[in-house]
Amino acid sequence: MSRAAAILFDLDGTLLDTAPDMVGALNRLRVEEGCAPLPFADVRTSVSHGAMRLVRLGFPDAGQHDIERLRLRFLELYAHNLADGTCLFPGLDEVLAALESDGLPWGVVTNKPGWLTDPLLDRLGLASRACCVVSGDTVAERKPHPLPLLHAAQLTGVPPHRCVYVGDAERDIVAGRAAGMQTVVAAYGYLGPEDRPLQWNPHGIVERPGELPDWFTLRHLGTAVAT
Repeated sequence: MSRAAAILFDLDGTLLDTAPDMVGALNRLRVEEGCAPLPFADVRTSVSHGAMRLVRLGFPDAGQHDIERLRLRFLELYAHNLADGTCLFPGLDEVLAALESDGLPWGVVTNKPGWLTDPLLDRLGLASRACCVVSGDTVAERKPHPLPLLHAAQLTGVPPHRCVYVGDAERDIVAGRAAGMQTVVAAYGYLGPEDRPLQWNPHGIVERPGELPDWFTLRHLGTAVAT
């Protein structure tokens, strides 16, 4: 049994509960377009999949030209209210504090673009605490490609096989395993009824952030949760 040397987190649906602000932006856009707001619960599980998925959910009959216009307006609305309701998932503040107390670096690897990621982390007081932040436009590839995770390991100065990556979407687990990292599914995040995390072949699944410290050793590396 050996100790992980760095912990990396996906952002939306893993480290941060961004659904209040992202769903809010989508519903403001719907009101602008003469539509009624959608129920929060109907949108929440799509938040991890980014702006385009949300806009297509909010405007299923829009053509390609309108979709791009709506996507850009959604991002504009969201950027003005990045951190009104967004916060760490309950229990993660204690997890991060424990990591920092133990001298174990943690960072962020997200597909969210840097022009949204950086101010969001800054407003929540997390930017200065993270050992690295790799956004969707930091390198030439995005998850599920392993390059962003490999880049994060390089920035942190830790071999990939000594990193744990925590995420709530299949692309997170695919990227993490391809990078040679231990992978953990954040089941407390934005998994939908159609998601089958066991089929993603993760090393672990946690139902609450407080369970994460159990996965900060590498005793399970090379194995996966039984399907």
